[in-house]
Amino acid sequence: MSLVGFTAVATVTLLLCVMTGPDRDDLDEFYTGYGSLSPMRNGLAIAGDYISAASVLGTGGVIALFGHDGVVLALSTALSLMLLMFLLAEPLRNAGRFTMGDALARRMPGRAVRVTACAVTLAALLPLMLVQLAGTGQLLAFVLGFSGAALETGCIIGLGVLMIGYAAIGGMKGTALIQILKIVMLLGSGLVVAALILHRFDWDPGALFDAAADRSGAGPAFLNSGLQFAGGPHPDADMISSQLTVVLGGACLPHVTMRMYTASSARQVRRSMSWAVSGVALFVLVVTVIGFGATALVGRSVIAGIDPQGNTAYLLGSQAAFGARVSAAETFLFTTVTTAVFLTLLASVGGMILACANSLAHDVFATRVQEMSPRREMTLARVSALAVGVPAIVLATLVQHRSLQPLVTLSFCLGASAIAPALVYGLFWRRYTRAGLLCTLIGGSLAVLLLMPGTNLVSGSPVSAFPEADFNWFPFTTTGLVSIPLGFACGWLGTMLSGRRKAQEQRRHYEAVEGWILAGAVRRGD
Repeated sequence: MSLVGFTAVATVTLLLCVMTGPDRDDLDEFYTGYGSLSPMRNGLAIAGDYISAASVLGTGGVIALFGHDGVVLALSTALSLMLLMFLLAEPLRNAGRFTMGDALARRMPGRAVRVTACAVTLAALLPLMLVQLAGTGQLLAFVLGFSGAALETGCIIGLGVLMIGYAAIGGMKGTALIQILKIVMLLGSGLVVAALILHRFDWDPGALFDAAADRSGAGPAFLNSGLQFAGGPHPDADMISSQLTVVLGGACLPHVTMRMYTASSARQVRRSMSWAVSGVALFVLVVTVIGFGATALVGRSVIAGIDPQGNTAYLLGSQAAFGARVSAAETFLFTTVTTAVFLTLLASVGGMILACANSLAHDVFATRVQEMSPRREMTLARVSALAVGVPAIVLATLVQHRSLQPLVTLSFCLGASAIAPALVYGLFWRRYTRAGLLCTLIGGSLAVLLLMPGTNLVSGSPVSAFPEADFNWFPFTTTGLVSIPLGFACGWLGTMLSGRRKAQEQRRHYEAVEGWILAGAVRRGD
Protein backbone atom coordinates (compact mmCIF):
# COMPACT_ATOMS: atom_id res chain seq x y z
CA MET A 1 0.00 0.00 0.00
CA SER A 2 2.87 2.38 0.72
CA LEU A 3 4.28 1.81 -2.76
CA VAL A 4 0.86 2.47 -4.28
CA GLY A 5 0.52 5.63 -2.19
CA PHE A 6 3.98 6.88 -3.20
CA THR A 7 3.28 6.26 -6.88
CA ALA A 8 -0.12 7.95 -6.70
CA VAL A 9 1.29 11.02 -4.96
CA ALA A 10 4.16 11.35 -7.45
CA THR A 11 1.73 11.09 -10.37
CA VAL A 12 -0.81 13.56 -8.99
CA THR A 13 1.79 16.15 -7.96
CA LEU A 14 3.56 16.01 -11.31
CA LEU A 15 0.19 16.43 -13.04
CA LEU A 16 -0.53 19.46 -10.83
CA CYS A 17 2.77 21.03 -11.91
CA VAL A 18 1.99 20.45 -15.59
CA MET A 19 -1.53 21.88 -15.28
CA THR A 20 -0.49 24.97 -13.30
CA GLY A 21 2.85 25.61 -15.02
CA PRO A 22 3.43 29.14 -16.33
CA ASP A 23 3.55 30.25 -19.94
CA ARG A 24 6.99 30.28 -21.53
CA ASP A 25 7.32 34.08 -21.42
CA ASP A 26 5.56 34.92 -18.14
CA LEU A 27 8.26 35.62 -15.57
CA ASP A 28 5.93 36.93 -12.86
CA GLU A 29 3.89 33.74 -12.96
CA PHE A 30 7.00 31.53 -12.82
CA TYR A 31 8.73 33.44 -10.01
CA THR A 32 5.75 34.49 -7.87
CA GLY A 33 2.59 32.87 -9.28
CA TYR A 34 1.23 36.41 -9.75
CA GLY A 35 0.52 36.55 -6.02
CA SER A 36 -2.74 34.78 -6.92
CA LEU A 37 -2.88 32.51 -3.85
CA SER A 38 -5.24 33.46 -1.05
CA PRO A 39 -3.63 34.25 2.34
CA MET A 40 -4.66 30.85 3.71
CA ARG A 41 -3.21 28.92 0.77
CA ASN A 42 -0.06 31.05 0.69
CA GLY A 43 0.34 30.58 4.45
CA LEU A 44 0.02 26.82 4.10
CA ALA A 45 2.61 26.92 1.30
CA ILE A 46 4.99 28.90 3.56
CA ALA A 47 4.47 26.38 6.37
CA GLY A 48 5.06 23.57 3.86
CA ASP A 49 8.35 25.09 2.73
CA TYR A 50 9.40 25.71 6.32
CA ILE A 51 8.60 22.19 7.57
CA SER A 52 11.11 20.13 5.65
CA ALA A 53 11.70 16.41 5.91
CA ALA A 54 14.66 17.22 8.17
CA SER A 55 12.20 18.96 10.52
CA VAL A 56 9.76 16.05 10.56
CA LEU A 57 12.25 13.20 10.89
CA GLY A 58 15.10 15.06 12.65
CA THR A 59 13.01 16.91 15.24
CA GLY A 60 10.93 13.80 15.93
CA GLY A 61 14.17 11.89 16.48
CA VAL A 62 15.64 14.46 18.88
CA ILE A 63 12.40 14.44 20.91
CA ALA A 64 12.36 10.64 21.04
CA LEU A 65 16.02 10.39 22.08
CA PHE A 66 16.45 13.46 24.30
CA GLY A 67 12.96 14.44 25.47
CA HIS A 68 12.95 17.97 26.86
CA ASP A 69 15.77 19.19 24.61
CA GLY A 70 13.86 18.02 21.53
CA VAL A 71 10.75 19.94 22.61
CA VAL A 72 12.85 23.09 23.02
CA LEU A 73 14.22 22.55 19.50
CA ALA A 74 10.68 22.21 18.10
CA LEU A 75 9.56 25.37 19.90
CA SER A 76 12.62 27.19 18.54
CA THR A 77 11.51 26.45 14.98
CA ALA A 78 8.11 28.01 15.70
CA LEU A 79 9.78 31.03 17.33
CA SER A 80 11.99 31.48 14.27
CA LEU A 81 8.97 31.77 11.99
CA MET A 82 7.34 34.22 14.39
CA LEU A 83 10.45 36.43 14.24
CA LEU A 84 10.24 36.36 10.44
CA MET A 85 6.56 37.30 10.68
CA PHE A 86 7.00 40.28 13.00
CA LEU A 87 10.40 41.59 11.88
CA LEU A 88 11.25 40.75 8.27
CA ALA A 89 8.21 39.52 6.32
CA GLU A 90 6.71 42.85 5.22
CA PRO A 91 10.01 44.66 4.50
CA LEU A 92 11.17 41.63 2.49
CA ARG A 93 7.99 41.63 0.45
CA ASN A 94 8.25 45.38 -0.16
CA ALA A 95 11.96 45.43 -0.99
CA GLY A 96 12.22 42.31 -3.13
CA ARG A 97 10.63 41.11 -6.32
CA PHE A 98 11.74 37.58 -7.12
CA THR A 99 14.83 36.67 -5.03
CA MET A 100 16.83 37.59 -1.93
CA GLY A 101 19.27 39.34 -4.28
CA ASP A 102 16.45 41.69 -5.33
CA ALA A 103 15.77 42.65 -1.71
CA LEU A 104 19.44 43.39 -0.99
CA ALA A 105 20.03 45.17 -4.31
CA ARG A 106 17.08 47.53 -3.71
CA ARG A 107 19.45 49.73 -1.70
CA MET A 108 22.79 48.66 -3.14
CA PRO A 109 22.46 47.87 -6.85
CA GLY A 110 25.34 46.02 -8.41
CA ARG A 111 26.29 42.69 -9.86
CA ALA A 112 28.66 41.87 -6.96
CA VAL A 113 25.80 42.01 -4.46
CA ARG A 114 23.58 39.74 -6.57
CA VAL A 115 26.30 37.19 -7.32
CA THR A 116 27.33 37.00 -3.66
CA ALA A 117 23.69 36.61 -2.59
CA CYS A 118 23.31 33.77 -5.11
CA ALA A 119 26.48 32.06 -3.85
CA VAL A 120 25.24 32.19 -0.25
CA THR A 121 21.81 30.92 -1.35
CA LEU A 122 23.43 27.90 -3.01
CA ALA A 123 25.76 27.28 -0.05
CA ALA A 124 22.86 27.40 2.43
CA LEU A 125 20.39 25.23 0.51
CA LEU A 126 22.61 22.62 -1.13
CA PRO A 127 23.40 20.82 2.17
CA LEU A 128 19.69 20.66 3.03
CA MET A 129 18.93 19.26 -0.43
CA LEU A 130 21.51 16.52 0.09
CA VAL A 131 19.92 15.58 3.42
CA GLN A 132 16.43 15.30 1.90
CA LEU A 133 17.61 13.36 -1.15
CA ALA A 134 19.81 10.97 0.83
CA GLY A 135 16.96 10.47 3.28
CA THR A 136 14.66 9.43 0.44
CA GLY A 137 16.51 6.17 -0.14
CA GLN A 138 16.62 5.40 3.58
CA LEU A 139 12.91 6.16 3.99
CA LEU A 140 11.86 3.91 1.12
CA ALA A 141 14.15 1.13 2.37
CA PHE A 142 12.62 1.36 5.86
CA VAL A 143 8.97 1.54 4.73
CA LEU A 144 9.08 -0.94 1.86
CA GLY A 145 11.42 -3.35 3.64
CA PHE A 146 14.14 -3.69 1.01
CA SER A 147 17.87 -3.41 1.50
CA GLY A 148 20.81 -2.81 -0.78
CA ALA A 149 22.86 0.24 -1.69
CA ALA A 150 21.99 -0.06 -5.38
CA LEU A 151 18.24 0.16 -4.73
CA GLU A 152 18.66 3.14 -2.40
CA THR A 153 20.83 4.92 -4.96
CA GLY A 154 18.24 4.21 -7.66
CA CYS A 155 15.53 5.77 -5.48
CA ILE A 156 17.63 8.89 -4.95
CA ILE A 157 18.27 9.31 -8.68
CA GLY A 158 14.68 8.68 -9.73
CA LEU A 159 13.12 10.95 -7.14
CA GLY A 160 15.77 13.62 -7.73
CA VAL A 161 14.78 13.77 -11.38
CA LEU A 162 11.13 14.09 -10.31
CA MET A 163 11.97 16.98 -7.98
CA ILE A 164 13.84 18.81 -10.75
CA GLY A 165 10.69 18.43 -12.85
CA TYR A 166 8.58 20.01 -10.09
CA ALA A 167 10.75 23.12 -10.03
CA ALA A 168 11.31 23.47 -13.77
CA ILE A 169 7.74 22.78 -14.89
CA GLY A 170 5.55 24.09 -12.09
CA GLY A 171 7.42 27.20 -11.02
CA MET A 172 6.25 28.99 -7.88
CA LYS A 173 2.55 28.20 -8.25
CA GLY A 174 3.07 24.52 -8.98
CA THR A 175 5.41 23.98 -6.04
CA ALA A 176 3.02 25.98 -3.81
CA LEU A 177 0.17 23.57 -4.59
CA ILE A 178 2.43 20.63 -3.73
CA GLN A 179 3.40 22.30 -0.44
CA ILE A 180 -0.28 22.83 0.40
CA LEU A 181 -1.11 19.18 -0.32
CA LYS A 182 1.90 18.11 1.76
CA ILE A 183 1.07 20.22 4.82
CA VAL A 184 -2.59 19.14 4.81
CA MET A 185 -1.64 15.45 4.60
CA LEU A 186 1.15 15.79 7.16
CA LEU A 187 -0.90 17.64 9.78
CA GLY A 188 -4.08 15.65 9.13
CA SER A 189 -2.44 12.23 9.49
CA GLY A 190 -0.24 13.46 12.35
CA LEU A 191 -3.23 14.71 14.36
CA VAL A 192 -4.94 11.33 14.07
CA VAL A 193 -1.79 9.46 15.15
CA ALA A 194 -1.24 11.89 18.06
CA ALA A 195 -4.85 11.32 19.15
CA LEU A 196 -4.33 7.53 19.03
CA ILE A 197 -1.18 7.84 21.16
CA LEU A 198 -2.92 10.01 23.76
CA HIS A 199 -5.83 7.57 23.77
CA ARG A 200 -3.38 4.78 24.68
CA PHE A 201 -2.53 6.83 27.82
CA ASP A 202 -6.13 7.78 28.69
CA TRP A 203 -5.65 11.31 27.29
CA ASP A 204 -3.19 12.14 30.06
CA PRO A 205 -0.04 13.88 28.69
CA GLY A 206 1.64 13.46 32.09
CA ALA A 207 1.27 9.70 31.88
CA LEU A 208 2.74 9.78 28.35
CA PHE A 209 5.76 11.79 29.51
CA ASP A 210 6.34 9.53 32.54
CA ALA A 211 6.15 6.40 30.39
CA ALA A 212 8.63 7.92 27.93
CA ALA A 213 11.03 8.77 30.76
CA ASP A 214 10.75 5.20 32.13
CA ARG A 215 11.64 3.63 28.77
CA SER A 216 14.29 6.21 27.85
CA GLY A 217 17.02 4.68 30.01
CA ALA A 218 17.82 8.18 31.27
CA GLY A 219 15.20 8.44 34.01
CA PRO A 220 14.15 11.95 35.16
CA ALA A 221 16.96 13.50 33.06
CA PHE A 222 14.84 12.74 29.98
CA LEU A 223 12.33 15.37 31.11
CA ASN A 224 14.97 17.91 32.13
CA SER A 225 17.21 20.20 30.13
CA GLY A 226 20.70 19.22 28.99
CA LEU A 227 20.53 15.52 28.08
CA GLN A 228 21.39 16.12 24.42
CA PHE A 229 24.56 18.04 25.23
CA ALA A 230 25.57 16.24 28.43
CA GLY A 231 28.63 14.66 26.84
CA GLY A 232 30.19 17.94 25.70
CA PRO A 233 32.67 20.12 27.60
CA HIS A 234 30.29 23.11 27.77
CA PRO A 235 26.72 21.72 27.72
CA ASP A 236 24.91 24.95 28.68
CA ALA A 237 26.75 27.09 26.12
CA ASP A 238 26.30 24.37 23.50
CA MET A 239 22.54 24.34 24.06
CA ILE A 240 22.33 28.14 23.82
CA SER A 241 24.38 28.06 20.62
CA SER A 242 22.10 25.45 19.03
CA GLN A 243 18.86 27.21 19.92
CA LEU A 244 20.21 30.59 18.78
CA THR A 245 21.19 29.08 15.45
CA VAL A 246 17.75 27.58 14.89
CA VAL A 247 15.86 30.72 15.94
CA LEU A 248 17.90 33.11 13.76
CA GLY A 249 18.67 30.80 10.86
CA GLY A 250 15.59 28.67 10.25
CA ALA A 251 13.20 31.25 8.81
CA CYS A 252 15.91 33.24 6.97
CA LEU A 253 16.77 30.44 4.55
CA PRO A 254 16.09 31.58 0.96
CA HIS A 255 13.48 28.93 0.08
CA VAL A 256 11.33 30.31 2.94
CA THR A 257 11.92 34.02 2.33
CA MET A 258 11.10 33.66 -1.39
CA ARG A 259 7.50 32.91 -0.40
CA MET A 260 7.19 36.49 0.89
CA TYR A 261 7.25 37.72 -2.72
CA THR A 262 4.14 35.72 -3.62
CA ALA A 263 1.90 37.97 -1.50
CA SER A 264 0.18 40.73 -3.43
CA SER A 265 0.25 43.30 -0.60
CA ALA A 266 1.64 43.94 2.87
CA ARG A 267 -1.75 43.01 4.36
CA GLN A 268 -1.70 39.73 2.46
CA VAL A 269 1.77 38.83 3.71
CA ARG A 270 0.68 39.48 7.32
CA ARG A 271 -2.35 37.23 6.94
CA SER A 272 -0.30 34.57 5.14
CA MET A 273 2.27 34.52 7.93
CA SER A 274 -0.50 34.16 10.53
CA TRP A 275 -1.66 30.99 8.79
CA ALA A 276 1.93 29.76 8.46
CA VAL A 277 2.74 30.26 12.16
CA SER A 278 -0.49 28.52 13.15
CA GLY A 279 0.38 25.54 10.93
CA VAL A 280 3.90 25.28 12.37
CA ALA A 281 2.62 25.57 15.96
CA LEU A 282 0.21 22.70 15.28
CA PHE A 283 3.08 20.68 13.81
CA VAL A 284 5.13 21.27 17.00
CA LEU A 285 2.31 19.78 19.09
CA VAL A 286 1.94 16.79 16.75
CA VAL A 287 5.65 15.95 16.55
CA THR A 288 6.03 16.32 20.34
CA VAL A 289 3.28 13.79 21.05
CA ILE A 290 4.51 11.35 18.40
CA GLY A 291 8.14 11.69 19.51
CA PHE A 292 7.31 10.99 23.17
CA GLY A 293 4.92 8.27 22.05
CA ALA A 294 7.70 6.54 20.11
CA THR A 295 9.89 6.42 23.22
CA ALA A 296 7.04 5.33 25.49
CA LEU A 297 5.75 2.57 23.20
CA VAL A 298 8.92 1.40 21.41
CA GLY A 299 11.78 2.34 23.72
CA ARG A 300 14.72 4.63 23.27
CA SER A 301 17.23 1.80 22.81
CA VAL A 302 15.22 0.28 19.95
CA ILE A 303 14.92 3.65 18.19
CA ALA A 304 18.66 4.35 18.55
CA GLY A 305 19.48 0.82 17.39
CA ILE A 306 17.59 1.30 14.12
CA ASP A 307 19.02 4.77 13.53
CA PRO A 308 21.44 6.49 15.96
CA GLN A 309 20.05 9.88 14.88
CA GLY A 310 16.47 8.77 15.58
CA ASN A 311 15.22 9.70 12.10
CA THR A 312 12.81 6.76 12.05
CA ALA A 313 11.18 7.71 15.38
CA TYR A 314 8.26 9.52 13.73
CA LEU A 315 7.36 6.43 11.69
CA LEU A 316 8.03 4.03 14.58
CA GLY A 317 5.78 6.07 16.85
CA SER A 318 3.06 6.08 14.20
CA GLN A 319 3.33 2.29 13.84
CA ALA A 320 3.25 1.71 17.58
CA ALA A 321 0.14 3.86 18.01
CA PHE A 322 -1.97 1.14 16.36
CA GLY A 323 -1.00 -1.65 18.74
CA ALA A 324 -0.33 -5.30 17.92
CA ARG A 325 -3.49 -5.94 15.90
CA VAL A 326 -3.79 -3.58 12.97
CA SER A 327 -7.08 -3.16 11.12
CA ALA A 328 -7.45 -2.26 7.45
CA ALA A 329 -8.34 1.32 8.42
CA GLU A 330 -5.21 1.62 10.56
CA THR A 331 -3.09 0.20 7.73
CA PHE A 332 -4.54 2.85 5.44
CA LEU A 333 -3.78 5.54 8.04
CA PHE A 334 -0.15 4.43 8.37
CA THR A 335 0.11 4.47 4.58
CA THR A 336 -1.14 8.06 4.69
CA VAL A 337 1.53 8.93 7.27
CA THR A 338 4.34 7.42 5.20
CA THR A 339 3.00 9.05 2.04
CA ALA A 340 2.88 12.42 3.82
CA VAL A 341 6.54 12.04 4.86
CA PHE A 342 7.42 10.96 1.31
CA LEU A 343 5.61 14.00 -0.10
CA THR A 344 7.45 16.17 2.43
CA LEU A 345 10.75 14.96 0.96
CA LEU A 346 9.58 15.66 -2.59
CA ALA A 347 8.13 19.09 -1.86
CA SER A 348 11.05 20.26 0.28
CA VAL A 349 13.68 19.55 -2.36
CA GLY A 350 11.46 20.92 -5.12
CA GLY A 351 11.13 24.24 -3.27
CA MET A 352 14.87 24.43 -2.58
CA ILE A 353 15.79 23.67 -6.19
CA LEU A 354 13.37 26.39 -7.31
CA ALA A 355 14.92 28.95 -4.92
CA CYS A 356 18.45 28.14 -6.15
CA ALA A 357 17.41 28.13 -9.82
CA ASN A 358 15.59 31.46 -9.48
CA SER A 359 18.62 33.08 -7.87
CA LEU A 360 21.03 31.62 -10.41
CA ALA A 361 18.94 32.69 -13.41
CA HIS A 362 17.75 36.08 -12.15
CA ASP A 363 20.70 37.31 -10.06
CA VAL A 364 23.64 35.90 -12.04
CA PHE A 365 22.68 35.36 -15.68
CA ALA A 366 19.88 37.88 -16.28
CA THR A 367 21.91 40.78 -14.81
CA ARG A 368 24.68 40.24 -17.39
CA VAL A 369 22.34 41.32 -20.17
CA GLN A 370 20.64 44.70 -19.97
CA GLU A 371 17.47 43.67 -21.78
CA MET A 372 16.99 39.91 -21.54
CA SER A 373 13.69 38.67 -22.92
CA PRO A 374 11.30 37.00 -20.42
CA ARG A 375 11.24 33.82 -22.49
CA ARG A 376 15.03 33.54 -22.42
CA GLU A 377 15.20 34.20 -18.68
CA MET A 378 12.57 31.54 -17.99
CA THR A 379 14.51 29.07 -20.13
CA LEU A 380 17.60 29.94 -18.09
CA ALA A 381 15.66 29.35 -14.85
CA ARG A 382 14.60 25.89 -16.02
CA VAL A 383 18.11 25.02 -17.16
CA SER A 384 19.38 26.31 -13.80
CA ALA A 385 17.03 23.89 -12.02
CA LEU A 386 18.76 21.10 -13.92
CA ALA A 387 22.21 22.57 -13.20
CA VAL A 388 21.46 22.66 -9.46
CA GLY A 389 19.58 19.38 -9.22
CA VAL A 390 22.00 17.06 -11.03
CA PRO A 391 25.05 17.81 -8.81
CA ALA A 392 22.78 17.55 -5.75
CA ILE A 393 21.69 14.05 -6.83
CA VAL A 394 25.28 12.96 -7.42
CA LEU A 395 26.47 14.29 -4.06
CA ALA A 396 23.49 12.75 -2.26
CA THR A 397 24.43 9.30 -3.54
CA LEU A 398 27.93 9.81 -2.15
CA VAL A 399 26.90 10.90 1.37
CA GLN A 400 23.80 8.71 1.85
CA HIS A 401 25.45 6.28 4.29
CA ARG A 402 27.05 8.89 6.54
CA SER A 403 25.55 10.97 9.33
CA LEU A 404 23.73 13.89 7.70
CA GLN A 405 23.31 16.03 10.82
CA PRO A 406 26.37 18.21 10.00
CA LEU A 407 24.73 19.21 6.69
CA VAL A 408 21.50 20.29 8.38
CA THR A 409 23.46 22.25 10.97
CA LEU A 410 25.61 23.85 8.26
CA SER A 411 22.53 25.23 6.48
CA PHE A 412 21.04 26.69 9.65
CA CYS A 413 24.40 28.19 10.68
CA LEU A 414 24.77 29.90 7.29
CA GLY A 415 21.23 31.25 7.59
CA ALA A 416 21.90 32.63 11.07
CA SER A 417 25.46 33.90 10.52
CA ALA A 418 25.34 35.35 6.98
CA ILE A 419 21.77 35.77 5.71
CA ALA A 420 20.09 36.99 8.91
CA PRO A 421 22.65 39.78 9.59
CA ALA A 422 22.56 40.87 5.92
CA LEU A 423 18.74 41.11 5.93
CA VAL A 424 18.53 42.90 9.29
CA TYR A 425 21.22 45.43 8.37
CA GLY A 426 20.05 45.80 4.76
CA LEU A 427 16.42 46.43 5.65
CA PHE A 428 16.84 48.60 8.76
CA TRP A 429 20.33 50.20 9.06
CA ARG A 430 20.53 53.50 7.19
CA ARG A 431 24.34 53.71 7.04
CA TYR A 432 24.85 50.16 5.79
CA THR A 433 27.12 50.15 2.73
CA ARG A 434 27.82 47.76 -0.13
CA ALA A 435 31.18 46.87 1.43
CA GLY A 436 29.43 46.12 4.72
CA LEU A 437 26.91 43.88 2.96
CA LEU A 438 29.61 41.93 1.13
CA CYS A 439 31.61 41.59 4.36
CA THR A 440 28.51 40.26 6.15
CA LEU A 441 27.71 37.62 3.52
CA ILE A 442 31.31 36.54 2.91
CA GLY A 443 32.60 36.90 6.48
CA GLY A 444 29.65 35.11 8.08
CA SER A 445 29.84 32.27 5.54
CA LEU A 446 33.60 31.83 5.91
CA ALA A 447 33.30 31.76 9.71
CA VAL A 448 30.79 28.90 9.47
CA LEU A 449 32.76 26.98 6.83
CA LEU A 450 35.99 27.24 8.85
CA LEU A 451 34.48 26.30 12.21
CA MET A 452 32.04 23.58 11.13
CA PRO A 453 34.67 20.86 10.35
CA GLY A 454 35.92 21.15 13.94
CA THR A 455 32.58 20.36 15.59
CA ASN A 456 31.72 16.99 17.13
CA LEU A 457 29.09 16.41 14.44
CA VAL A 458 31.83 15.91 11.85
CA SER A 459 34.28 13.77 13.84
CA GLY A 460 35.19 12.63 17.33
CA SER A 461 32.03 10.69 18.26
CA PRO A 462 30.38 7.39 17.23
CA VAL A 463 27.43 9.22 15.62
CA SER A 464 29.49 11.82 13.71
CA ALA A 465 29.92 11.89 9.94
CA PHE A 466 33.47 10.51 10.23
CA PRO A 467 33.43 8.36 13.39
CA GLU A 468 36.76 6.77 12.48
CA ALA A 469 38.55 10.15 12.63
CA ASP A 470 39.01 12.75 15.36
CA PHE A 471 39.79 16.32 14.35
CA ASN A 472 37.27 17.78 16.77
CA TRP A 473 38.82 21.04 18.01
CA PHE A 474 35.71 23.29 18.29
CA PRO A 475 33.93 22.51 21.58
CA PHE A 476 30.35 23.06 20.36
CA THR A 477 27.83 21.23 18.20
CA THR A 478 27.01 24.33 16.13
CA THR A 479 29.07 27.36 15.19
CA GLY A 480 26.40 29.91 16.13
CA LEU A 481 27.88 31.17 19.38
CA VAL A 482 30.94 32.42 17.46
CA SER A 483 29.83 32.81 13.83
CA ILE A 484 26.63 34.81 14.46
CA PRO A 485 28.38 37.65 16.34
CA LEU A 486 31.13 37.51 13.69
CA GLY A 487 28.56 37.92 10.90
CA PHE A 488 27.11 41.02 12.51
CA ALA A 489 30.59 42.33 13.39
CA CYS A 490 31.82 41.91 9.79
CA GLY A 491 28.88 43.99 8.53
CA TRP A 492 29.54 46.73 11.06
CA LEU A 493 33.29 46.74 10.40
CA GLY A 494 32.87 46.79 6.61
CA THR A 495 30.51 49.75 6.90
CA MET A 496 32.83 51.65 9.24
CA LEU A 497 35.82 51.08 6.94
CA SER A 498 33.85 52.37 3.94
CA GLY A 499 34.29 55.89 5.22
CA ARG A 500 31.93 58.64 6.25
CA ARG A 501 31.20 59.75 2.66
CA LYS A 502 30.02 56.31 1.57
CA ALA A 503 27.94 55.95 4.72
CA GLN A 504 26.25 59.29 4.13
CA GLU A 505 25.51 58.34 0.51
CA GLN A 506 23.92 55.11 1.64
CA ARG A 507 21.95 56.95 4.30
CA ARG A 508 20.50 59.30 1.67
CA HIS A 509 19.73 56.42 -0.66
CA TYR A 510 18.05 54.45 2.12
CA GLU A 511 15.91 57.45 3.08
CA ALA A 512 14.77 57.62 -0.55
CA VAL A 513 13.53 54.01 -0.49
CA GLU A 514 12.64 53.78 3.20
CA GLY A 515 8.94 54.28 2.50
CA TRP A 516 9.01 51.43 -0.02
CA ILE A 517 10.79 49.02 2.28
CA LEU A 518 9.12 49.64 5.63
CA ALA A 519 5.63 50.74 4.62
CA GLY A 520 5.14 49.52 1.06
CA ALA A 521 4.45 53.08 -0.06
CA VAL A 522 5.28 52.15 -3.66
CA ARG A 523 4.56 48.75 -5.19
CA ARG A 524 7.70 46.76 -5.85
CA GLY A 525 7.09 46.55 -9.59
CA ASP A 526 6.83 50.33 -10.02
